[in-house]
Parts: sequence; C-alpha cells; structure tokens
Amino acid sequence: MSTQRVALVTGAGMGIGKAIAERLASDGFAIAVNDVNESVAKATASALEESGTPAMAVPADVGNREQVFAIVGAVVEKFGRLDVMVNNAGIVQVDPILSITEADFDKLFAINVKGTLWCAQAAAQQMMTQGGGKIINAGSVASFLGNPLLGTYGASKFCVRGLTHVMAREFADHGITVNAYCPGIVDTGMWETIDGRASEVMGTPRGTLLEKARDMITLKRLEQPEDVAKLVSFLASSDADYITGQCMMVDGGIVMN
Repeated sequence: MSTQRVALVTGAGMGIGKAIAERLASDGFAIAVNDVNESVAKATASALEESGTPAMAVPADVGNREQVFAIVGAVVEKFGRLDVMVNNAGIVQVDPILSITEADFDKLFAINVKGTLWCAQAAAQQMMTQGGGKIINAGSVASFLGNPLLGTYGASKFCVRGLTHVMAREFADHGITVNAYCPGIVDTGMWETIDGRASEVMGTPRGTLLEKARDMITLKRLEQPEDVAKLVSFLASSDADYITGQCMMVDGGIVMN
C-alpha cells in the first residue's frame, strides 16, 4: 500500500471544492476529484497532475449510493488507500417556506444529506480496513442559523451537523475522526444564485441581499474559497488528530457561539 496520503473531494470541479483540492494537493495529498460535471472534474484533475500532484477524476452523482461506492472503489484501486474524505458537494434552493415543493425538497436532500451519508459510509468502510482516517463534511452558517428563503438548505445543513456528531461517536473506535467546516458568505457562484433568486422573490434589485449579508460579517469582507480550504487543510492534518465531532465556523464572525 502506498504511503502517500490520499484525499477524495466531492464537488471539486470549481468553487470551494476546487480550492480544497488545490490546498490538499499542496499539503502533499494525492487527490481524487469528484464532480457531477465530468468535464470540470477532469479539468481540475488535469491541472493538479500538471503541477506534479497524483490525481484522478471520479465524476459521479453523490446522491446515488451505488455511484458513490464505485468511485471510492476506483480511488482505492488506483492509489491503494483513502485517508481523507471531504464531503463538499452541495446545492442550494432559495424559496419561501410556503413555496417549497416536494420535488425541490427531495432534490436538495438527495445531494446535501444523502450524499454526505453515502460518501461517509463508503469512506468509513475503507478507512476501517486501514486503521483510521478523516471524514470532513460541509456544514454552513446555516447549520446554526435559520435564514429566510433558505429553509430547505438550512434544514439540510442542520442534518449535516447532526450526522457529523453521530458519525464521530460511531466511528471513533475505528480511528476515524469526523468534523465539519461551516463557511459563511463565500464569493462563489452559489451566492450569486442565492442573491439573484432572492431579488426575484423579494422584488428588490440584485445585490440587495448580498449587501445586507455583508453587513453581518464582522471582518467586513466576503469569504474566499481559500479561506475555507485553510480550515479543511488543518482538519485533514495530524494537528487535528484529537478533534472530532466538531462543526467549526469559518465565517468571518457571523456566528459567534
């Protein structure tokens, strides 16, 4: 079995996931890049390989349990192990509570909640054979705060927080730590989606919600994907070996609990 540490990052074709993959590559990990969009997964993996990092693209829908177990198997077949699983993939919906449909709810929970669960299951089974590993889930400020128009998204992130706590307890005897990173308002396409949809629902100009949200940030700047990647880098390192069951804020001071 190879001694190089291996990380699988879901939703890593762009945005926060890509920044995490790049940071873990700089930390010395071999990287498996997952995304539902095959072209961006391959592009990110190719760029990492060009920079000297062993990498592979493993496109899949994380909401599909069979596909998740297949990509974990492919990673182990290529690299011989899996040390870190970063469950970053997620989607957002922006609607008032009274407008949420069953289809909308099921679609979001399939990715944000089931996807986190399936990936953790597949990763943990492999990590148990190795004597340990690290599972790192994508939480959010929405794991702690209920925000108007983000009911379904917030509910999913509260679920991720709960799953993180339970996984940490159940997997501890196998040497597996489980934590979550909880970003705030990150300057990515997801927040552009939130802001645009909110303007439609509220009948306000684009940018109104984003400006209000910016006022909530103690550090008075939008978060960058690299800010999130730095925390994930720590959680994936041996420096975090005695940390488990934690949902850590990386939000510029929106939530202070």
